[in-house]
Amino acid sequence: MAEAAAPVIQFRDVEYCRGESIILRNLTFSMQPGETLVLLGRSGSGKTTALKLVNRLLEPYSGEVLVEGRATTGWNPILLRRRIGYVIQEVGLFPHFTVEKNVGLIPGLEKWPAQRKAERVDEMLRTVGLDPAQFAHRYPHELSGGQRQRAGVARALAGDPPILLMDEPFGALDPLTRAEVQDEFLAIQRKLAKTIIFVTHDVREALLFGTRIALLENGSLAGIYAPQEFLRAADPPAAAYVATLQKSPIPIPQQRGIS
Repeated sequence: MAEAAAPVIQFRDVEYCRGESIILRNLTFSMQPGETLVLLGRSGSGKTTALKLVNRLLEPYSGEVLVEGRATTGWNPILLRRRIGYVIQEVGLFPHFTVEKNVGLIPGLEKWPAQRKAERVDEMLRTVGLDPAQFAHRYPHELSGGQRQRAGVARALAGDPPILLMDEPFGALDPLTRAEVQDEFLAIQRKLAKTIIFVTHDVREALLFGTRIALLENGSLAGIYAPQEFLRAADPPAAAYVATLQKSPIPIPQQRGIS
C-alpha cells in the first residue's frame, strides 16, 4: 500500500485570543496536497483569523500551525508568504503599479530572468481570462471589479506557490460577474491542483469549490465534511445551512458529484 502524502497544512489544538476574547479554540485539522478546504461559517466565527495564521499574519496563542511540516513560527515570514498565494475580497492590487507589474511582483522578488517573468505574466493573465495585450499596461483603477479580481488571482498564482489562501474573494462582485469568475477559478483549480483554503459564508460557494467543508461556529470546529456528507448531515449547525438551500429556488451546485 502506498504511503499517504505528508500534510501540507496542519492545525494542532490552535487557540487564538484577542484581549480576553477567545477567537479560535482547540482548532485541529490537516490538509493533503491538492485539497481545497472551505472554511464556512457566520461572520465572526473565526474563518479569517484561521486563514491569517497560515501565512503568519497572526500567530497562535497556543497550539501550532504547520506549513509543509514546519511550524509557522519557525519560518522566516517573508519566505513563508512567498510560498503562499493570497487573494482577498478587496483584491489588494498596488494602485500605482500596472497590471503587468502587479502580477509580476513575486517573480520579480524571486529574481526570475526578465524573459521568464514576462512569459509568466502573460500566461497567468490568459489563465484568468485577461488578454495581456489589452490589460497588461492598465492600472487597477482602469479595470472593472471582476477584472481586478481576476488580476488578483493572477498575481497570487504568478510565483507558482503550492498553497493558496482565499478570503471571500468573490463576495464583492455582482451576481453575474461572480458566477463568471467562479467558473474561471474552478477551471484553474482543476488544472493547477493547488492546496487551497477558501473562506466563505456562502454555502453554495462552499459546495462548488470544497473537496471538504470545515464548519466553524463561535471559534470552534463544528465538523468537517465532504460535500455529500454536508448535505446529509444531521448535526444542527450543518443542518441549518442545508435548510437554507432547501428554501432557495437556485439549484445546488453539482461540481463535486453531489446527489
